Amino acid sequence: MSAETNWRDEDPGLPIKFGPCSNGEYEPEPLSEVLTETIRRAREECERGARRLGMSRREFLLSVCGAATTLLVLDACTRESFRASAHSPTASPGGGYRISPEATTEPEAAREAIGGEEFVFDIQGHLLEYDLNPIAHGQGFWTNFPQQNCGESDPRTCFSIEHFMTEMFLRSDTTMLSLSALPIYPEGSPLSIEIMDETRKAAEILCRDERVLLHGQALPNVGRLEANLEAMEDVSARYPIVAWKTFTHFPDLYEHSGNGWWLDDHERGVPHVGEAFIRKAGEVGVPIVCVHKGLSWGSRFASPIDVGPAARKHPKVNFVVYHSGFEARLPEGPYTAATADVGVNRLITSLRRAGIGPNENVYAELGSTWWYVMRTPITAAHVLGKLLKHVGEDNVVWGTDCIFYGSPQDQIQAFRAFHISEEFQDRYGYPALTKAVKRKVLGINAARLYGAEPITTKARFSRRELEEIRKAMPLKNRTYGPANRSEVRTFRAYHQGTP
Repeated sequence: MSAETNWRDEDPGLPIKFGPCSNGEYEPEPLSEVLTETIRRAREECERGARRLGMSRREFLLSVCGAATTLLVLDACTRESFRASAHSPTASPGGGYRISPEATTEPEAAREAIGGEEFVFDIQGHLLEYDLNPIAHGQGFWTNFPQQNCGESDPRTCFSIEHFMTEMFLRSDTTMLSLSALPIYPEGSPLSIEIMDETRKAAEILCRDERVLLHGQALPNVGRLEANLEAMEDVSARYPIVAWKTFTHFPDLYEHSGNGWWLDDHERGVPHVGEAFIRKAGEVGVPIVCVHKGLSWGSRFASPIDVGPAARKHPKVNFVVYHSGFEARLPEGPYTAATADVGVNRLITSLRRAGIGPNENVYAELGSTWWYVMRTPITAAHVLGKLLKHVGEDNVVWGTDCIFYGSPQDQIQAFRAFHISEEFQDRYGYPALTKAVKRKVLGINAARLYGAEPITTKARFSRRELEEIRKAMPLKNRTYGPANRSEVRTFRAYHQGTP
């Protein structure tokens, strides 16, 4: 066996994933000098820690001390780079990770820094089930995601229901989640509502509770508006959905055809479907709109400029802004007049202009945004600080875009250890990122939003139990995509054996 092969067998990778990678909605970018040095130094420190504790490299990298070591190195490299650029040996960045040196070798110290018993409710979970839908659209959708390296001979299998349940519930501290739709046409989607519902049922049987919630996809600008509104009625009647997931930049993000829309219907010449969609969400009793904003892939319709006006006009509807308007590769600093139309600041501007204050009916979700910024602590401090200040500490909600990034455990651990400096708090009015605030963000806020009773018990099941349950479930190698009442009647007749 070669030394390289032995290294790979012994090395599962650093426990904090730095990339380069993507969730498929932005171009992966090369690692910065700070991250490159962090990875080099973290490997050295983990090797040293393994020898000190008499563990194999693999054992240490998979341990809580391995994760603490990696975050400590990231914090140190960030500080060194900041001080060099500031030409000051005592300058301190605006955010960082509170990890004691003892945490690198003492499990209890590591758990104190990155462990916790908080309720973790992830409201942006995704899987891709090609087994249930072998001719699914989005066949290459998975190719940008780190999870493809899970070790399966067919990388698509890495995104299956089995892997999703394992990574989310057994390999992380997540105890509740929402499955959220993707920007893919629903017919033939590897994450169709039927696939979501099978996942929900499997979790209900295994865990004997309702820890998996569902979003219904709504694309009001694709096809006839009347048919789409009718489909919303059908989906809400057939499935226990708790929110709607929509994409104002679909399909423009793929076609760049100008086929997008706005929640507030403010622009002439594009489909005016926002008002009708929001009204229908309330009429069917699911008044929560989860809308992708940011990570725009070149589409102007992913801007959050329409969120504030829509929220003001519909005070009884809650709007959850997925990704919080964040854009990869754009700078995120303090909110100023000069940067009011950049990244997360666009959302803040929209709310301020509409008179929407903190903790009202707009929520900011962190999926992919936190993974991206946690690698650059100064940026992370600005993004979290701005959202907590302007959207409100009761209205920032946890999401990870996982299973695409693998297990979300490293994102949870990083968030637990992160802090916003007192300097940034004083200078920009950012609130302190206390344990109480972190508990709200990690789960309490989302439970209140959905009216859900928090489930705090860890899931306990084996991969074999999950596979046996999947075999016994009816939706195998067939995906249905009823889009109107006629198709729903056909669907029901098929299952009930009626003409």
